[in-house]
Amino acid sequence: MGNLTTVKWWLCLYLSTYLTLNLVSSTNKGDSKRTYIVHVDTSATPSPFTDHIHWYSSLVKSVTLPPNKINENEEQQRVIWKGACEVGRGFQKHHCNKKIVGARAFYRGYEAATGSINEEKEYKSPRDQDGHGTHTAATVAGSPVHGANLLGYAYGTARGMSPGARIAAYKVCWTGGCFSSDILSAVDMAVADGVDVMSISLGGGVSSYHRDSLSIAAFGAMEKGVLISCSAGNGGPDPVSLTNVSPWITTVGASTMDRDFPGSVKLGSGVTLKGVSLYKGRRNLSPKIMYPLVYTGSNSSSPDPGSLCLEGTLDPHAVAGKIVICDRGISPRVQKGQVVKQAGGVGMILSNTAANGEELVADCHLLPAVAVGEKEGNAIKQYAMRDRNPTGNLAFYGTKLGIRPSPVVAAFSSRGPNFISLEILKPDLVAPGVNILAAWTGNTGPSSLDVDLRRVGFNILSGTSMSCPHVSGVAALLKARHPDWSPAALKSALMTTAYIHDNIHKPLVDSSTGGPSSPYDHGAGHINPVRAVDPGLIYDIGAQDYFDFLCTQGLTPTQLVVFAKISNRTCRHSLSGPRDLNYPALSAVFPEDRRVSVVSMHRIVTNVGPPTSNYHVVISQFKGVDVKVEPSVLKFTKKYEKLSYKVTFTTKTRQTAPEFGALIWKDGVHRVRSPVVVTWLSPL
Repeated sequence: MGNLTTVKWWLCLYLSTYLTLNLVSSTNKGDSKRTYIVHVDTSATPSPFTDHIHWYSSLVKSVTLPPNKINENEEQQRVIWKGACEVGRGFQKHHCNKKIVGARAFYRGYEAATGSINEEKEYKSPRDQDGHGTHTAATVAGSPVHGANLLGYAYGTARGMSPGARIAAYKVCWTGGCFSSDILSAVDMAVADGVDVMSISLGGGVSSYHRDSLSIAAFGAMEKGVLISCSAGNGGPDPVSLTNVSPWITTVGASTMDRDFPGSVKLGSGVTLKGVSLYKGRRNLSPKIMYPLVYTGSNSSSPDPGSLCLEGTLDPHAVAGKIVICDRGISPRVQKGQVVKQAGGVGMILSNTAANGEELVADCHLLPAVAVGEKEGNAIKQYAMRDRNPTGNLAFYGTKLGIRPSPVVAAFSSRGPNFISLEILKPDLVAPGVNILAAWTGNTGPSSLDVDLRRVGFNILSGTSMSCPHVSGVAALLKARHPDWSPAALKSALMTTAYIHDNIHKPLVDSSTGGPSSPYDHGAGHINPVRAVDPGLIYDIGAQDYFDFLCTQGLTPTQLVVFAKISNRTCRHSLSGPRDLNYPALSAVFPEDRRVSVVSMHRIVTNVGPPTSNYHVVISQFKGVDVKVEPSVLKFTKKYEKLSYKVTFTTKTRQTAPEFGALIWKDGVHRVRSPVVVTWLSPL
């Protein structure tokens, strides 16, 4: 896929956890310190200052500490220090090598609000303590490791998506959370250091563009040619649960793979039900014994406080020596097993509720435990509540490959629509994010519980934090093959080559419903690295185009200026509306006004395939609209030639729910697919 060593630094990885971004204006009780985010424009440096560094320092001095407390050398050094490994507790420069070429930690905003970091409990350095950063870094760019496994599960050769890439790590999250000021600092520093791709497995609530600090930071990175890949969030299957929705960010949802870790529950009634587990320990159940089974809830169809196995809720007299049925919810899944273990239980059946459906996520439990879907869980609970002497046993079957159907959209993966801008479809795509094996810290057990004294080199985790680095790594490979492509071009290649059918040739399934998923769930589809290298056509977007999109969003000049601080941009009014941003997905939104029956949008495609090529369009049929594409044939005569087309949607019958389809350009070799969503807004 190209010589990755020819590029200085390929990736920027955050050693972080998926936590809500905290407000940066929180005060410290002791001295009332505050952190502020100040957006500045280098080109606006006043004449009395010799350069922008002196100007920035002056601004900071004027609103913060007294002059006698400012260490000017430190302030200047922080601005100009580039491409280095910061030392600190548990981390020295020798930890950086040919793979890890940079490592920094950002905590000034965090400490200003919460007080000094307790260095006895966490490393005040770039060193990863909770394992999340190690796992994501290895997923995106880990070197091949033979014999990788978690307690024997998923045994094989593990390697990152872009194993030849180099990693620079920027740690921004701490025990008390991740502060926007630190995240902004880290993104700006990563850009200055020279990274090409940033993989950001964190997120917070959705807010307007000018109030979203990560969105602002990502805009600046995009201007410098850096692709930003972010997690969509773990708020699914609820609709409108997305985060990181800015169009210049690649927003990644999660899907399953064709690998599983099966287990089973055998009931005294003779019924055997399927589940999953990563348990492997000394405290095994005898296959020759049927153990007493107990469910402490009062209703088999919905969880209640007595069924969630929370700390202090289990009576040892009721559960000792028994397999305990626990409902998912509120507390971590593995922690429920520890509660059962402490109360004297010998095993656990972890039952999904309606919120999780039939999606199964494997965990490295501390006692024999099997997770089952909602239907199986309800059947087990009904048996336990009705039978006078319910019994059961648990079995574990290791690693199974060739799971069908797969991939499946994960139930926890956050969903659209993108209510900040309905015209921008999010998520952009999905990638593997369920039961992902990757490297792990030696500081924490695989369950992440303090009582877990096991130490492993690899762990299996699930989340959009795991899917995001898959896309980041593929983006690095594309950047190696096409170093002149913009971040938008790279994203376009990933989106237009994604697939929407599983390994049994049916539409991708939504794990939460068992039915077909929609573009609100999977975006453009599942990432396809091989096809993305040669997409045929790309939808390119420049920084000014994104800025013109912002100009359609009702932002004031003061709000817009935070995105123009580097280049002093102004609105060109080149877009008739947000729908005309040259995005690789099309979202036609009909307003509440029923008199508006026609919506048009324009797109420009760039030929990155053979110089001479003809593309014919194929468009889905819709119940509610007629669709016309002009022209219906695109004839290219040279490479990098740009041609435009117009899509017109005319309402036939307004629909009460969105309609989904696709627009595909075909030349006999390439298939350039854009998802299409048509929405009719209801009158308030």
